Amino acid sequence: MQVVEELAALRKPLTGYCYRMLASAADTDDAVQETLVRAATRIEQFDPARGSLTAWVYRIATNVCLDMLRTAKRRELLVKPASALADGELGAPLPPETWVEPMPDSRLLSSAPEERAEARESVRLAFVAALQRLTPRQRAVLVLRDVLSFSARETAEILETSPASVTSALQRARDALRAEHYDPTKLAEPRAGDQRRLLERYVAAFEAHDVAALTKLLKDDAIASMPPFAWSLQGGVRIAQLVASNDACVDDRLVPCGFNGGFGFGQYRPDDSGRLAPFALVAVEVEDGLISRIVTFLGTGDRFAEFGLPALVAAAD
Repeated sequence: MQVVEELAALRKPLTGYCYRMLASAADTDDAVQETLVRAATRIEQFDPARGSLTAWVYRIATNVCLDMLRTAKRRELLVKPASALADGELGAPLPPETWVEPMPDSRLLSSAPEERAEARESVRLAFVAALQRLTPRQRAVLVLRDVLSFSARETAEILETSPASVTSALQRARDALRAEHYDPTKLAEPRAGDQRRLLERYVAAFEAHDVAALTKLLKDDAIASMPPFAWSLQGGVRIAQLVASNDACVDDRLVPCGFNGGFGFGQYRPDDSGRLAPFALVAVEVEDGLISRIVTFLGTGDRFAEFGLPALVAAAD
């Protein structure tokens, strides 16, 4: 019974690990379930003299993820269009497996405030997207060592290699992240009060289609994108003008939610009956107190419940 409880307690940590490896909500669910099933059915193979149950289970999870990644394409947060698209032209949608997918905080982060603060950065969309630039084994080494704090010896056992190989792979992974210009310090979480005020100001400006107010909240080099389309738009002024002039958004509403350790909204749009129904999950990244990136995940209305968002919201007066 104790082992069963220990395995159950690993579900959320494993979800965070597999998500960082796979960048897909559905694939993460499959990987975690497969890991727990294998662990439960092979528990007699676990030898406590050789290491902890946690490390043993993470070896199973790593093998599951590496198997899944053998034929998987690298997922992206932003795909540059193959050719220039006119403003407002989306082009053709790309396959779902092209994209890094969002995840709710509730599935990734512990309820303990100190643990949440330490873990937030490692589930941000920008970090998860940067991880996808690494080879699968480099990804595993970096997450196991730098995020989950396994020792070099434990990581070597998980990956069935040597501590020296782990150290070498970790250095290459760190160098590769730096080459991708990933700077986690720029995405540091602001104070809760600053976050709340920023979100409130953005919601008010978005719903009022206020170009001037939106422009003040966006960085000059902010970028907006809309998976599953390769379309993107850069420039705070251009983004503000597009949002304010888009007739399709005229009655939309935004509801804040926990989103990959950072900022996010559920965007609601009137349906055929006039009710405000789920339309898209929207991720917002912040740098230096201003919005630097807006990612609107089209076609995600069916995932609103995962993010604690209501099925319907009241229309504005």
